[in-house]
Amino acid sequence: MSARANYEAWLNSEIIDEATKEELRSISDNSDEIEERFYMDLEFGTGGLRGVMGAGTNRMNIYTVRKATQGLANYIKKNNEFSDCSVVISYDNRHNSKEYAIETAGCLVANGIKTYIFDSLRPTPVLSFAVRYLECTAGVNITASHNPKEYNGYKVYGPDGSQVVSPMDKAIMNEVRAIQTLEECASLSEEELLSNPLYKVLDEDVDEAYYDAIKDISIRPGVIKQNPDISIVYSPLHGTGLVPVTKVLKENGLENVHIVEEQAVQNGDFATVKSPNPENEKAFECALKLAEKVKSDLVLLTDPDADRLGLCALDKMSGEYKHFTGNMMGALLCEYVLSSRTELGTMPNNPSIVSTVVITDLVRKICDSYGVYCDANNLIGFKYIANKIREYEGNSSYEYVFGLEDSDGCLPGTYARDKDAVGTVLLLCEAAAYYHSIGLTLWEQMLNIYEKYGYFAEDLKTKKIPGVDGQEKIANMIATLRENPLDMIGESKVVSVSDYKTGIYFDAVTGESREAKLDKSNMIYYRLENDGWFLVRPSGTEPKIKFYMGAKGNSLEDSKTKIEALINAVMKIFE
Repeated sequence: MSARANYEAWLNSEIIDEATKEELRSISDNSDEIEERFYMDLEFGTGGLRGVMGAGTNRMNIYTVRKATQGLANYIKKNNEFSDCSVVISYDNRHNSKEYAIETAGCLVANGIKTYIFDSLRPTPVLSFAVRYLECTAGVNITASHNPKEYNGYKVYGPDGSQVVSPMDKAIMNEVRAIQTLEECASLSEEELLSNPLYKVLDEDVDEAYYDAIKDISIRPGVIKQNPDISIVYSPLHGTGLVPVTKVLKENGLENVHIVEEQAVQNGDFATVKSPNPENEKAFECALKLAEKVKSDLVLLTDPDADRLGLCALDKMSGEYKHFTGNMMGALLCEYVLSSRTELGTMPNNPSIVSTVVITDLVRKICDSYGVYCDANNLIGFKYIANKIREYEGNSSYEYVFGLEDSDGCLPGTYARDKDAVGTVLLLCEAAAYYHSIGLTLWEQMLNIYEKYGYFAEDLKTKKIPGVDGQEKIANMIATLRENPLDMIGESKVVSVSDYKTGIYFDAVTGESREAKLDKSNMIYYRLENDGWFLVRPSGTEPKIKFYMGAKGNSLEDSKTKIEALINAVMKIFE
């Protein structure tokens, strides 16, 4: 059907509630708005749904959530391996998150599937842990992570606690696409759920088990309590991290913690920040004001669903707070984990650090220095890191030591199968306490790492192309590059090109081609001379094209100059 026909169908449907219809009537004269809301169904991608909230087939609302859940339910019921099916649901602080969670539960229970739901908002890693702890068939997390306030999302987790990957993700997607009308979707009201034996609201048992699991990630137990004078400023950015982060810090002896009170209020408007993303330095503004007042050593931010951790650390020489990118924080923790385990003799046999294809080369250098396998030839997304844990457990080839990605995400143990800011806070504070005990700040240790391994710099740029034809334009941009490969980027020669859609690796020096050893995905990766690189891909959740870049310099300033030159050269290609 056309967008206008879909619009009229919703207005005339007996299933659509009156408030939604009233919202739709308000745009009756706006053909562009109707087109954008109804030209397609909100795509159920490899991780679930994510989109702007509102009425329409191309929006996040209870009806798109119900359809996605019916598809999930159909998948579960068709798989005979799941004899005792159950799903656990969590949600964050965003507008409508609880309503979407209840809608999800109503559809699952109406389909005869046992459903657990948390009594209030929880971080993403707690949901990942809960799937495993409760031995569920699947999990659903209602969150849009670090996206702006207009967004919400629906993430699906498999029985191992990781976001679904192939073939499960594709099978669920097919079930969702097979649903033609809302009449095919089962549903129960919240009142009906409360009296249904398949519906269970969780108590604190899961939380306590999660906290107990986090305690086991400590490499140097007691070092935090031995250095209690470390001062921390922490902000949950209005989200789910406040309770678990403060609890974990207190239980491990960190008393000198200052909370950014105006951001401790759970608020779906995120009124104090433009975007609640700790990757962005602007998100630190409120926290840095408090840090300068109390003279804290560290400034920590968790995003709304507490799976990402942002860091600023005090440079005592200049008195400034230095912002750590996800690559920098990951490298710092990687060095701490590997050096400490080596020193203490706790390194397992066949250890592995797991990451993705766009991680900094600095991590690869650190792994090489300790003789540890750096498993970084993986697609972008933490679910592919979690997939490696599952693979290792299946074939006993390596033992997972630490996992990290470029976008402020780390997992310091195997208790969960998604990135965990709560556990990472504990590990980072332990590292800070240890380095403090030998006379170093985290910033001084970061400089030591650069001095030892090289001055690497990375950046990520995005270009948003919204609208009906946005995805097509993005696809054409990448296709044009594929059809017209480059031999120079700026002033740097191309060394190799890996096209992960065609599955071909081309060595520009020898002229030879071979198979690119990575699952197929619409990404192109250029390696340049002098340790430069860039990768281009479409976003999996938004109408954006993403550009990842890396460079190496002879000093911090030189690396910044080189990454800026590379950014300019890459962005000029895609003007």
